[in-house]
Amino acid sequence: MRRPQRLAVAALAIAATAGTLTACTTASERDGFAQSDSGGAENSVVLAEQPWVDLQVENEIAVQILQELGYEASIKKNLSVENAATAVSSGQIDAYLGNWWPSQEPSFGDPIDEGDVEVLSTIVKGTEYAPAIPGDVAEELGIASLADLDANAARFGKKIYGIEAGSPGNETIQKAIDEDAYGLGDWKLVASGTPAMLAQVEKSQKAGQPIVFLGWSPHWMTVQFDAAFLEDPDKVWGGAGEIRTVTREGFADDNPEIAELLSNLTFTTDEAGQFYYDHDKSGKELADIAEAWIDDNPDKVAEFLDGVEDADGEKAEI
Repeated sequence: MRRPQRLAVAALAIAATAGTLTACTTASERDGFAQSDSGGAENSVVLAEQPWVDLQVENEIAVQILQELGYEASIKKNLSVENAATAVSSGQIDAYLGNWWPSQEPSFGDPIDEGDVEVLSTIVKGTEYAPAIPGDVAEELGIASLADLDANAARFGKKIYGIEAGSPGNETIQKAIDEDAYGLGDWKLVASGTPAMLAQVEKSQKAGQPIVFLGWSPHWMTVQFDAAFLEDPDKVWGGAGEIRTVTREGFADDNPEIAELLSNLTFTTDEAGQFYYDHDKSGKELADIAEAWIDDNPDKVAEFLDGVEDADGEKAEI
């Protein structure tokens, strides 16, 4: 049976870092943490988001399903990881589906230990997150480890390209530079947005110029660049083994049905990688990717709805 037309995702924008916020495809747009759109409401969830395509599509999937079940669901967009941690721990935001662990421990470790943020579930397993180089560069220069970089400093221009300012990955790279780990004390972190970093990798690869960048999987970069994640013998890099769903304290008690749905959400690295490809390479809109995934995966959606009731107290179905 054809599902009813979904409501447009209610999205919000907040200036977490300097720069222009990405436009949101929403039924209505509101700025900042307006009281009516903050976390803590009954039968409602506000999700945190960075401009990472896998997280954006997963948030869209959650919002579209929840809205069809009669719940209110919205997204606070373009938050830094640090601001997301602060907002969830203070109750301004209810949940976050993008808790890369352990790489985000500097931001989320204390709030979790203090009970202000609760770990609900693991949404993606088997992730990678570390400085990387294109596979052809690794082969040409014989580089397998962070310890191999400084011997080739001139080839790399003593630069490591990162993503959004304030991200845990950038902060870890900068800390390694500040502490002269692996002899990188005179190297420079080039912080930019994710699209700008990826564009620089593409440009450098086409020009035959070696480049070090912040890499992660799932992502299409692992295929297009044959990304080689650099080993870390001195253990200065936190890395990432999984992505978790976390909530504000007490959210599962306040909204047990929504919490049950969120805890049921799981995606493979292949699915998350496909989200990136569909958006970045095929030019599809985030909401369209989410809607198509829901349409094409009824069995998995049924697993998401297992044990969940809709806003009217009936067994959840879409």
